[in-house]
Amino acid sequence: MPNEVIFSVEEAPEGGFTAHALGHLIFTEAESMEELRANIREAVHVHFDEGDRPKIVQIHLVRDEIMAV
Repeated sequence: MPNEVIFSVEEAPEGGFTAHALGHLIFTEAESMEELRANIREAVHVHFDEGDRPKIVQIHLVRDEIMAV
């Protein structure tokens, strides 16, 4: 039973956010971070049985930025 699940979150090119759990087959997306947090919570509840559900979910926001110099 994992004590923690880490989600990698990226901004979607078409807007909003996508998230996938590292080491688990869990994926979700949303238009806002607030909605994404709710979707991640729901996805974790669906993916894990109650006794196996992790106690902590870590959200790691990955952001690429390009700038001209």
